[in-house]
Amino acid sequence: MSLESTTLKTLAAGIIVLSLSGPGRAQNQLQDQLQDQLQDQLPDSAGGRYIFSKQGNGFVRLDSKTGEVALCSPKSVGLACEAAPEDRTVLENEIARLRSENAILKKDLIARGLPLPPGASAEPPPAQGEAPVVRLPSDAEIDRMVALAGRVWHRLIDALERAQRQILNKS
Repeated sequence: MSLESTTLKTLAAGIIVLSLSGPGRAQNQLQDQLQDQLQDQLPDSAGGRYIFSKQGNGFVRLDSKTGEVALCSPKSVGLACEAAPEDRTVLENEIARLRSENAILKKDLIARGLPLPPGASAEPPPAQGEAPVVRLPSDAEIDRMVALAGRVWHRLIDALERAQRQILNKS
């Protein structure tokens, strides 16, 4: 039996016992026992996906594959984990910096006559605060779309007429 399934079974049993027991000292003792068992069965950082660290009344859970951090604390029905808040402004500033750096590198490649890497567009995204440039369709593109809409409309009318004739012939 794997460490993860043993931990899950222990957690499930503890949750059931906690939810069935009334409030009071017995519940606090069971909660402490559950946390102690969980602490003993936590995966080590070398082999497990999650790394747990005791923090106050709960745990901090680090997902070693994705890097996500969650705060786990005892609730009325057991332990519940919530994603840790991130500093959004720091992330947005870093994204803006990387976009501007990427635009400079693209311009440099184009100026030297080198091709852009596959999947990269020649137009850099608009900078923060600038309104995006909207390219309007040319007259030829509009004429093509009007002709296409006309053909679709005529096909729809023809299909409806055929369906009406078939219904009338069957009656």
